[in-house]
Amino acid sequence: MAHFTVIGLGVFGLSACLELIHLGHTVTGIDSNPKVADKYVDKLTQIIICDCTDEKVLREIGLTNSDTVLVAIGKDMQSSILCTLCLKNIGVNEIWVKASSIPHHTIISKLGVSRIIHPEEEMGIRVAQSLNYPMVNDYISLGNDLYIVEIDIKENLHDFYLGKLLAAEKDKINPLLVKREGQVISQVDMEFQLKVKDKLILCGKRSTLENIAPRLI
Repeated sequence: MAHFTVIGLGVFGLSACLELIHLGHTVTGIDSNPKVADKYVDKLTQIIICDCTDEKVLREIGLTNSDTVLVAIGKDMQSSILCTLCLKNIGVNEIWVKASSIPHHTIISKLGVSRIIHPEEEMGIRVAQSLNYPMVNDYISLGNDLYIVEIDIKENLHDFYLGKLLAAEKDKINPLLVKREGQVISQVDMEFQLKVKDKLILCGKRSTLENIAPRLI
């Protein structure tokens, strides 16, 4: 279990808080609006009302004890930048920042934060990928053009052998596991027979995975 601090309890920040708590972590939420604190005080581990651009206040809170501090301030770029600068000055090592624009990203990147997030852009990309490959239920990018994808097995692939599905790409794609009726099957080879409603997890290069996409429709 880790402890996180989220600064800015808008839709994005609050969603991050609630999911982290759901995953078993503790979360301190910080916002300047007392109404927000009153509304969510029972849902977070701790809520603090303060000016997140005041370095003295942030120092007194003890944010260096957090595993990661997420700056989730919305459209107020100035406050986001000042808050991030304060966090750097007080010695917070792991800082993630939500950026709302290219200029925002450019300035934040100069401060040496751990990660800059563009939630709208990243979600837009995921939606586009889902529209382009509707058979892919979810995916994770591992970098270097390597992806893990979860594929829903439709009726047209019922009783297909995995080797037949992957065909010429079978030496370039690594089958990781199959989820079937609440069970996880980790022993998956090319002789494995797929069933409708299976969820097949594969790992491979994007270009190779795209080659098998037409067979999954």
